[in-house]
Amino acid sequence: MSKQELKVVVALSGGVDSSLTVALLKEQNFEVSGLHFLLPTAPEKMEARRLSVVKVAEALDIPVAFVNLQDAFSRLVIQPFIRSYSRGLTPNPCVSCNALIKFDQMLQYANKHDIDYVATGHYAAVVHGPGGRSELRRGKDRGKDQSYFLHRLSHLQLSRTLFPLSRWTKMETKEKARQLNLPTYNEPESQEICFLPRDDYRLFLEAHLDPKQIIPGDIMDSERRKLGKHQGVHRYTIGQRHGLGIASEYPYYVKEIRPDHHEIIVGRKDDIYSSIVEAEGFHWLGAQPDRQVLQVKAQVRYRHEAADGRLEILPHGKARFEFNEPQWAVTPGQALVCYQEDRVIGGGWIVKESGP
Repeated sequence: MSKQELKVVVALSGGVDSSLTVALLKEQNFEVSGLHFLLPTAPEKMEARRLSVVKVAEALDIPVAFVNLQDAFSRLVIQPFIRSYSRGLTPNPCVSCNALIKFDQMLQYANKHDIDYVATGHYAAVVHGPGGRSELRRGKDRGKDQSYFLHRLSHLQLSRTLFPLSRWTKMETKEKARQLNLPTYNEPESQEICFLPRDDYRLFLEAHLDPKQIIPGDIMDSERRKLGKHQGVHRYTIGQRHGLGIASEYPYYVKEIRPDHHEIIVGRKDDIYSSIVEAEGFHWLGAQPDRQVLQVKAQVRYRHEAADGRLEILPHGKARFEFNEPQWAVTPGQALVCYQEDRVIGGGWIVKESGP
């Protein structure tokens, strides 16, 4: 089947990455359509995104559909996000959204409309091999690589997915969009979580948590010396320095959050390093290896540089990773994502970290 006969639907956000994704696929002679998800946010922001998507679709001469996913997004992404913070975790909603919302809903739409592939503007790569095997790999732009956010996609989702920006850097994307005079080429890049007003998760949580869940408590060091008070564990994350309200010649950092006791434990910078990470809900991209121990690299948050270590595969979807060198601020609630060279082999949710 030629590309002229292949159909692809692109997740349109109204930004430059998804806009160029459409343009590149059209250059490859795919029959392209757009899909935009209406998600919970302020009405004015939702309308601004809708208008931007319409402008892009008109400029690139493609049809675009709008699907309201506010209820599903709230149930599968926002509510777990709120619950995680109330339990002293720091969640990553983009990881959950990709697997549970974005790619799931795109494939449902594609199946309903006899569309062959789905595509997004992610900076990552998918390699479609023989026998229908697909691999997720890092994109060319290492500073922008988003494979970390995609590690929970299923094999079926990967097998039907295209990432046209896999060989592009962000600078190249913006320059190509300028050359094509796309309406989004000069728009500033959004770094915020899409449903947070003004990117302030604390205000968002306090607007949605039951007041009974917001309980003040003590800030103390590892020797249980009280150093200050806090206004709720949801306001803190591992490695946090600012907002502690502790007068000290040398700065303190959040080392541990104990929600059951309403305590924040702090330490000096050297105390926040750890080498052992435990994870649950481990998801494999491909068959689980026969060996119980693998020498791989692991990443513990999006902006963390993957580091070498030893992955031990445990029963019941659990795993234990030991870094060769201690890593800064390993945070429960974030994802541990493992790589062999550039290939993502899988990942799980961090539930515990241990010292060096």
